[in-house]
Amino acid sequence: MAIVPALKTSKQLPSEEEIINTRFIILISMVAALGGLLFGFDTAIISGAIPYITPYFRLDGYSLGWAVSSILIGCAVGAMMAGLLADKYGRRLTLIICAVLFALSGLGSGLASNFTLFVLFRLIGGLGVGAAAMISPMYIAETAPASLRGTLVALYQLAIVLGILLAYFSNYLFEGAGENNWRYMFISQLVPSFLFLVMLLFVPETPRWLVKKGFKQEALLILTKISGSVAANQEIEEIDNTFKREKDSGLKLLFSKTYRPVLFIGILIAVFQQVTGINSILYYAPVIFKETGLSTASSLLQTIGIGVVNVIATFIAIGLVDKVGRKKFLLSGSLIMGMSLMAIAFCFHFRYFDNYVVLGFMLLYVGAFGCTLGAVTWVYLSEIFPNQVRGIAMSVATLALWLADFVVTYTFPVMTRQLGTSNTLFCYAVFCLIAFIYMIFKVPETKGRSLEEIESIFIK
Repeated sequence: MAIVPALKTSKQLPSEEEIINTRFIILISMVAALGGLLFGFDTAIISGAIPYITPYFRLDGYSLGWAVSSILIGCAVGAMMAGLLADKYGRRLTLIICAVLFALSGLGSGLASNFTLFVLFRLIGGLGVGAAAMISPMYIAETAPASLRGTLVALYQLAIVLGILLAYFSNYLFEGAGENNWRYMFISQLVPSFLFLVMLLFVPETPRWLVKKGFKQEALLILTKISGSVAANQEIEEIDNTFKREKDSGLKLLFSKTYRPVLFIGILIAVFQQVTGINSILYYAPVIFKETGLSTASSLLQTIGIGVVNVIATFIAIGLVDKVGRKKFLLSGSLIMGMSLMAIAFCFHFRYFDNYVVLGFMLLYVGAFGCTLGAVTWVYLSEIFPNQVRGIAMSVATLALWLADFVVTYTFPVMTRQLGTSNTLFCYAVFCLIAFIYMIFKVPETKGRSLEEIESIFIK
């Protein structure tokens, strides 16, 4: 006789409301995270184009550094403007503007007839990247329940690395497409830009921005759809109370004695993500691999391997960040990245390129970054700033991130020519050590707390 499995009790089964809530929050978080996909695609597409734009525009070391890093100046300006725009017009509308800028950048860069136009459209793309880099994770953090916030914000980093991987595949796909191959690489950005724009039309504004602007009833409807009526009513009062504590906002309030300490922590976490060298590896990976004796095609293929590892590592962060916590991830990442960089530096110093050893340590470095500083930095920045100053504080921290990224990316070709690849990587390893020491003493844990509870940790 067949044994009929026992039915689960009603207590074991999730309610219909819980299923709908979970689907809803995951859906809108995924849409917001698409800003990260454009971020990754727009910044990484240049890696495959470098061998072709260098002779086309007749670039030397300094102008090549400018071609790659010019987007980061746009990122810095975009980050600076985005906080004000997001606070005045909303997170959703600002993301729509980002989608349009992404599309313009891809099309303009691909059709550019001279270096000045190329840089101009890279700068335009930077405006979108810089704005999306702060607004996308902020949108998710302001919408997601505390128990899922780390995981859902980490979706943003997953989207970034998927965008990078997609760019690497695009580069490899168009590598043999003739003399205009680099143009096709940039123009292919139109596809994800259009997808992002269309999907943004179907997501709501964040409840915390709505409360800030006095639309409590609209915010309550969204919170009710996310977490049910009881939790929503309690949460809306907590949110409202945080805005009542301070009537002023803006830079004057942000740099006041009350908020200055948390701002300083956020700026340093953002800077550490960049000065540990990740974007020099991601942007110049094909160039680094070519230095080990590989052909252009083989270099691009190994670069795809880096993109794949980056994606896998980010899934690890998504699965564990709300269980392990933010601080442990940041500490372990800084340590493993520093050790990997030291190993690669020694390989270049002794010219040892056999047995894929450089590739192996680069994969370890990128994997460590992907599941620690890559994903967790955005989680941490999105949640540590108080409601009253979150928009402008995220702007300042993200501005610092992009300026650090610009310095690292612009100086990499120059440093490798003047100091050599091994000494350049050693410098990044030293920054990993500095980050590790700072985080031990100055970075508090935030996992499992609501945004309002986190605010009480930093604001006394």
